Amino acid sequence: MQPTPVSIFLLTSPPGAGKSTLADLLVKEFPFGMHIPVDNLRERVISGRADPVPIWMEETSRQFRLARQSAALLARKYAQASFAVAVDDIIFPEEVARLFEKPVRGLSLNKILLLPSLETCLARNLERTNKAFETSILINIIQNLRKTLQTQPFAEYGWQIIKSDGQSAGETARQILQQR
Repeated sequence: MQPTPVSIFLLTSPPGAGKSTLADLLVKEFPFGMHIPVDNLRERVISGRADPVPIWMEETSRQFRLARQSAALLARKYAQASFAVAVDDIIFPEEVARLFEKPVRGLSLNKILLLPSLETCLARNLERTNKAFETSILINIIQNLRKTLQTQPFAEYGWQIIKSDGQSAGETARQILQQR
């Protein structure tokens, strides 16, 4: 018997919005679930890694593109084997259309923009303990990215936009699962 493909959730947001927590909660609701953080794929580069902070370079773009393409292929493979998959990344609609949608064509792709208030993102970012660096270096990035995310055509590309202020991660996960 062939496995039944299940949902792929693609989550984007400013840092500190809760993508990783939400990704874990979403896939836990299925018999089989996998969380693919694009940053984790990118950070597996041992020699020559080009991090986005403090300076974004052409090599940084190339490494993010490779990680995103790899995440899409992994998502497809696992979804075809009946795994719910959550991919978390900071990505814009046109990049998803170019790098992600073709590899997962024919599968259920749920695109979600988490957009809590700037204050919520900043507060959550400063509380994080799961990073190997001082998270305060992300303050300006969070401010700029949140503004940029608000100007992108997410709705036109079929994204679900969730302003998750005042919601727990569990409540947000339930909202996403009900609307898919």
